[in-house]
Amino acid sequence: QVQLVESGGGLVQPGGSLRLSCAVSGLVFRVNDMGWYRQAPGKQRELVAIITRDGSRNSADSVKDRFIISRDNDKNTVYLQMSSLKPEDAAVYYCNAKAQRTILSASTEHWGQGTQVTVSS
Repeated sequence: QVQLVESGGGLVQPGGSLRLSCAVSGLVFRVNDMGWYRQAPGKQRELVAIITRDGSRNSADSVKDRFIISRDNDKNTVYLQMSSLKPEDAAVYYCNAKAQRTILSASTEHWGQGTQVTVSS
């Protein structure tokens, strides 16, 4: 079974920074695309940033130049460095990963349990 364990959320003042981490564990041959999504109360879950295995990145316009996604393939871990945080960034942040269990299997999608980010003075 594949598990995603997130850490790093919390309370931060506007303008502050946080770093989220998400580690993939379990029976995994290879982790392909990894990403972060977020969901604020009353809103749909939205993409924040994604990164491919070879390091290609894409992010939402609302976080460009403030959030940086990165990964460590040896550790099957993805990070989200968040800077210049705004109250509208407050949400539950979910890690997403597409992983293969064997060399022949297709990628399957997995989600973390979510970590709360609160931006408030």
